[in-house]
Amino acid sequence: MNDDIPGMSYETAVAELEKTVQRLGRDQEDLAESVRQFERGLALAKRCSELLRDAERRLAEASPPGPVPAQ
Repeated sequence: MNDDIPGMSYETAVAELEKTVQRLGRDQEDLAESVRQFERGLALAKRCSELLRDAERRLAEASPPGPVPAQ
């Protein structure tokens, strides 16, 4: 069920995470399904975090060293 997450873009992962949170917010009688949804949500949140860290790293590498000149 979580095999698709590693290839997701940030936007897709966030949208899926929002859907998962909505599903978890509803009353569910099936505990096993609730656990699966929770695990998927954790995996999606981890993917989003990884993508954000990677973007921050790339921005830091692309930025010139030193202070930014005032304009």
